[in-house]
Amino acid sequence: MTTRVTADGRDGFPVEPGRYRLVAARACPWANRSIIVRRLLGLEDAISLGLPGPTHDARSWTFDLDPGGRDPVLGIERLQEAYFKRDPDYPRGITVPAIVDTTTGAVVTNDFAQITLDLSTEWRRFHREGAPDLLPEAHREEIEEVNQRVFTEVNNGVYRCGFAGSQRAYDEAYARLWTALDWLEERLSGRRYLVGDTITEADVRLFTTLVRFDPVYHGHFKCNRNKLDQMPALWGYARDLFQTPGFGDTVDFWQIKQHYYVVHEDINPSGIVPLGPDLSGWVTPHGREALGGRPFGDGTPPGPVREAERVDPTHTPLP
Repeated sequence: MTTRVTADGRDGFPVEPGRYRLVAARACPWANRSIIVRRLLGLEDAISLGLPGPTHDARSWTFDLDPGGRDPVLGIERLQEAYFKRDPDYPRGITVPAIVDTTTGAVVTNDFAQITLDLSTEWRRFHREGAPDLLPEAHREEIEEVNQRVFTEVNNGVYRCGFAGSQRAYDEAYARLWTALDWLEERLSGRRYLVGDTITEADVRLFTTLVRFDPVYHGHFKCNRNKLDQMPALWGYARDLFQTPGFGDTVDFWQIKQHYYVVHEDINPSGIVPLGPDLSGWVTPHGREALGGRPFGDGTPPGPVREAERVDPTHTPLP
């Protein structure tokens, strides 16, 4: 569904604080993006957050983490119900993130790439004071170019490896992925962020794959030439972002592992979830400050995470 929530309401869904609910499982990298951007921009009061559990069946993501197994705002057990409210014959997969109109209970959009762009642009009136500009006009073209390569070769690249149906397909996917990761390692060796000297949308999109790399993609998806912590620039960059308010404080490593190792029965038929890796390295000094850069540009970091949205402290190495 590619309808959009916009300032002018041209698709029938105008920006209106309190009207929409972002449904975004912490386990999913595409959904994690939207949680990060919402927090960086300070949109917590404008758009509420619904958090499905980390696993799902063939039908839908479920709200099994909520009391009674129902989303407390939408009153539904399965995200599928909100999709069917919009289209009773909806033929495709039930995906997160999804923005739901609380006045009707129906999904407005599940266009994960556009959702974060619109949070930065269409919702600007409701950004917190000091919110960063994640799409600086002077760098828009370069951000789009970097995003395209990261999306096709890295964000999707790990999935091409993991779900390859033949040795040849896997070999080709593996080569493409590592060509891109080597390019990123070189690019980030001399610069703190992907584009310009501040955090942008490009960093958000790469981060959600990197933070899942060693816990999931390296072994589960056979992306195992190197672990992330064997690539100095990427590992330093990932830790730098993880330790930046708005990034690591949205990451639930336990939910991430539960999702991939339990849901992907064809890849992991035993359903055994690994106990590792050791997460303590994520909070070690990264030294990336030496490269300069201003994380939030002329803005400021977001404040403390709201109590209701805090990651379980046993699921993260952050203090």
